[in-house]
Amino acid sequence: MSQAWARSRVSVARRLRVGGVRGHLLGLVLRLRLRNAGILVVMGGWHLPEIDDRGGEITVGNCAFFPGVRLECWKGARITIGDGTYLNRNTEIVAAGAVTIGRDCKIGRDVLIMDTDQHPFPNAPLEVRPVIVEDRVWIGARAIILKGVRIGHDSVIGAGAIVTRDIPPLSISVGQPARVIRSIG
Repeated sequence: MSQAWARSRVSVARRLRVGGVRGHLLGLVLRLRLRNAGILVVMGGWHLPEIDDRGGEITVGNCAFFPGVRLECWKGARITIGDGTYLNRNTEIVAAGAVTIGRDCKIGRDVLIMDTDQHPFPNAPLEVRPVIVEDRVWIGARAIILKGVRIGHDSVIGAGAIVTRDIPPLSISVGQPARVIRSIG
């Protein structure tokens, strides 16, 4: 048996131990709702995450989702979620333009990420600005990530933070609006 085959078997066994057979079967059902997805695992319950694809493009790598996750992708918009990313209960991602989440990100409960306010101001067009969450970012429970924000790699966003401007890589940010309180490196 080759080393690659042996590593593959260990990887599959580990994934089954963590996600279980039920989680993988639900992931297969969820994958049927997406045009471009890797191995998906639905953790912690029987309810599938909601996919509201209004004519956009949703690309999801090998990820774990909990019930209550909602992906809303408007016509012509794009949601991209990288391998190893985890979306906890009731996380909602809304893309009118583009929302990109990198690899190995951990997104807490009730997080809202959106690239638009979803309604225009009077006598003004709807404002849409892309959101980019780089690799290995941790976002705490009930944080809100608003339009036009880039969160740098290996950063931590505290629970309840409201992110209204860019966060540099390797930093910890908290508060409303979120501000950097420490650098990690």
